[in-house]
Amino acid sequence: MTNKKTISLVFGIMCFALTVGICIQAKTVKKSSLVVSQNYEENNLRAEVLKYKERYDNLLKETERIENELQLEIEKATSNNSELEEAKNQINDGNKIIGLTEVSGSGVVIRVEDSDIDLVHDIDILKIVNELKNAGAEAISINEQRIILTTPIICGGNIITINGEKIGSPFEIKAIGLPETLANLSRPGGVLNNLEDERKIKVSIKKSNDITIPKYSGVLNFKYLSSTN
Repeated sequence: MTNKKTISLVFGIMCFALTVGICIQAKTVKKSSLVVSQNYEENNLRAEVLKYKERYDNLLKETERIENELQLEIEKATSNNSELEEAKNQINDGNKIIGLTEVSGSGVVIRVEDSDIDLVHDIDILKIVNELKNAGAEAISINEQRIILTTPIICGGNIITINGEKIGSPFEIKAIGLPETLANLSRPGGVLNNLEDERKIKVSIKKSNDITIPKYSGVLNFKYLSSTN
């Protein structure tokens, strides 16, 4: 009887160990399958993103090519016609104002970065942009995104969306205008000084005689404006 009990006990232990082993193996296989599935989905998503980015880049290059060809045709058509030349200059000046042309000149470059205790928010960027406009800035960009009349600046966690593009800290704000006046944003009690003193946001500002601000790359869509002519 003792041998039978011993054999039964050993057999029971073996069955239990086998069952535990099978369960562990099943969980391992399931986990491995899940990881493989997740990796497959991530790879597919990454491939889709890259595909759409390639399409966007190709469309952007094609748009630039067409714009260059159009500009050449305009130059040819207006070269010997003073009236057309004047009209072309007015269009070019208008494009500079509304942000459809790359511009360069003197101004300031402001760098704003999250601190260890606080983040840069959309309202902070809006305050800086508004102060730059009040100081006479003629063109402004944030991380190479041109700021125009209808540019939305929206906060979302630790990123800010500008012209539909998600941008994270640090933020580089370029502004073209009189450098001495624009640099006054760092004055005691000014918006930059308050960010630095009150919230320990990392701020720097420097004057420059060689600032380039890109053109607005989106599509202007005015819903309510209409010509009075």
